[in-house]
Amino acid sequence: MEANCVIQPWKRYVSVFILFSATINTLSAVTHYSIPEEMEEGSVVANLAADLGLDVKTLSRRKMRLDIIAKKKYLDVNKETGELYVVEKIDREYLCASKTATTCFLKLDATIENPIRIFNIELEIMDINDNAPHFRRDSIHLDISESTPTGERFSLNNAVDSDVGTNSVKTYYLSESEHFNIEVQTGRDGSKFADLILKKTLDREEQAVHNLILTAVDGGVPARSGTASIIVRVLDTNDNAPQFEKENYNINIMENYPFGSLVVKLNATDIDDGTNSDIVYSFSLYTSEKAKGTFSLNPANGEIRVKEMINYEDFRIYDMEVIATDKGTNSLSGQCKLTLLVTDMNDNHPEISIKSFQSPVKEDIAVDTVIAVVSVSDKDSGDNGKVDIQIADQLPFALRESSDNYYELVVSQPLDREKVPEYEITFTVTDRGSPPLSDNETMTLELLDVNDNVPQFPQSFYTIPVMENNAPGALLSSLTAFDPDLHENQYLVYFIIEKEIVNTSMSMLFSINPENGNLYALKTFDYEIEKEFLFHIEARDSGVPPLSSNVTVHIIIVDQNDNNPVIVSPWRAHGSVVEEKIPRSTDKGSLVSKVIAIDTDSVQNSRITYQFLQVTDATLFSLDQYNGEIRTMRMFSYRDPRHQRLVVIAKDNGEPALSATVTIKLSTVETAVKAYSDMTEVPLEYDIFSDLNLYLVIGLGSVSFLLLITILVTCVLKCQKPMPSKAAPPSRNSVISERNSTIADSTLVSNDAYWYSLFLAETRKGKLVVRQPVPKAGSRYIVSSLPRSTGLTETSDSAASTLQYPK
Repeated sequence: MEANCVIQPWKRYVSVFILFSATINTLSAVTHYSIPEEMEEGSVVANLAADLGLDVKTLSRRKMRLDIIAKKKYLDVNKETGELYVVEKIDREYLCASKTATTCFLKLDATIENPIRIFNIELEIMDINDNAPHFRRDSIHLDISESTPTGERFSLNNAVDSDVGTNSVKTYYLSESEHFNIEVQTGRDGSKFADLILKKTLDREEQAVHNLILTAVDGGVPARSGTASIIVRVLDTNDNAPQFEKENYNINIMENYPFGSLVVKLNATDIDDGTNSDIVYSFSLYTSEKAKGTFSLNPANGEIRVKEMINYEDFRIYDMEVIATDKGTNSLSGQCKLTLLVTDMNDNHPEISIKSFQSPVKEDIAVDTVIAVVSVSDKDSGDNGKVDIQIADQLPFALRESSDNYYELVVSQPLDREKVPEYEITFTVTDRGSPPLSDNETMTLELLDVNDNVPQFPQSFYTIPVMENNAPGALLSSLTAFDPDLHENQYLVYFIIEKEIVNTSMSMLFSINPENGNLYALKTFDYEIEKEFLFHIEARDSGVPPLSSNVTVHIIIVDQNDNNPVIVSPWRAHGSVVEEKIPRSTDKGSLVSKVIAIDTDSVQNSRITYQFLQVTDATLFSLDQYNGEIRTMRMFSYRDPRHQRLVVIAKDNGEPALSATVTIKLSTVETAVKAYSDMTEVPLEYDIFSDLNLYLVIGLGSVSFLLLITILVTCVLKCQKPMPSKAAPPSRNSVISERNSTIADSTLVSNDAYWYSLFLAETRKGKLVVRQPVPKAGSRYIVSSLPRSTGLTETSDSAASTLQYPK
């Protein structure tokens, strides 16, 4: 029974043939199917249950199964539908490896139980063209002599194809070649093979190797192919004679050529291969015995070398003929002619002789001075005997011809030992031969030092900071100069150039080590007295005459916080407690007092801040930390004590900070006292400043007297000019009110280098002027008073005219 069914799962059509025997209920019943190889997994082969007449519903109950072949399960039965389907792809070439088998069957048994029945199934695997032809070797090597006649055949390895029938190898193709083609043959078993045929004579010298491609094609649709490379190596025959590069050689050779020296290397080539290209060199019969005795020929490499002395005067031309013969079976040869021309050579070197040489010389030797005399000579004649002499261009010397073959070496430029201490002078003599010969002689010229360099400091200006209160003898800096001269000319001595400052010599303030330039301080410096010094240090060498240079040194005294603040207001003449009176009706924010302190240190260290150290009632008074003003924070109440004690501390800004304190005792009075105070301004401060006012009166009187004298003298000298108006003398009133004593802001007024601070203490009717001089032994604060209406400018002028630097 045969049937055709369509297999749908992979959209492919498969022909299935089913063959039943007459009785399907026996063990010998065989079911036959035909399918192509390489079917996809899951593809349905046929409905086995329907073909075997089995009820699909009973397949699971009757445990239908297929046996496993060769440990692989290619097929299985779907127990739900009864369909036979592919479990694993089937490769016909793997399953039926024998190439001789034209058919390939897969036999398996289907077994069911209740009752047990066994069905024989035979599955024929149909071949498809899934394998390309291939050669057992990718390349085929052939050796063919270039003398092989045309039409010669050479067997080639055939290709194999795992497929069978029309899918196996069908024919062969050869890549394009003008020397070869192929002829396809069929074997008894139907296999195809090819022969390589030579169709044109080979020439190894023209092409030694031929590369061909052989392609095998099968008969499948579509066709598949495989390739192999054919490498044909052409074997050589001795069919070419050796050839020289040139037929005639003309060679110039110098006389006295050294023994064994190479004259020429002849090179003959034979385009044959192997022993056919090996060459042997020899002289021909036409070469003279003189030439053979003077020159040797290497038979292996063609080198001609000198064997005996060559003398231009004895023999000037040598003629030779050389033969090159290969080592082939039927040897071939070639020849060339050589003409050797002997050239007269410059074989004597020029000579130089030092007749006179002066060394050492001083570096300040005059230009154009002769320091050496030399002579030159050459035993050759003609141009070979003419000699030129020279020295290096960069040297400060020149050669001057004095007579035949005599030369003088003179100084052409000034010499400097510090730049170049000695010179290597090389005299080079060269003749005019071809090639020229030369010789040289070297002399060493040493220079003696002269004192021609001044000492040099690394810097032209030194700024050296020195902290005040330094220890006497402290090292400030090392000022070292350099002198490039030698020996005593470079030994330096340092000293300070004397300069007086306020009747004080620099040598009393500073000291310098004369040997190494170390600068020391001889005293302790005080920033408040001396802030800087400017002087010169000189370095002098020990040459004759000595040379020197100097450098400016700027010593800057750096301030230390070594002065306590001094409280100048309120005044404390009779102890540390200052008593003040204030009305109890004083309003909130009223100025009660002002503390003024001064500090003679530098600006940073002298910045003063104020704060309460003790206060009876912290809610009653406030203190401005910058200007020292004490003001009321509220009005007095009946509960406030009548006496208030304020301790104010003034601190500077140094590290560590220094301070001073003042105690102010405030007494509150009723309003009735105010009228009395307005009428009298005498009590406390009058007693305090009475002595001071006496000094001020004397000072003002003296200054006024001097000013009057000056005005009179000026008027006499310049009577045409109007009399300048004389400023009103400042008021001498120094009385400070008990009730309303206030201190004004401090103001800096400076009219010379010594006065550097001015403070004004303002009272009800005048201003208190406090000036501080540069601290000295016995110095004091000088206090004067000015009218209340006087401005700041007038105050400065008045101060300038009334106050003198204390002696």
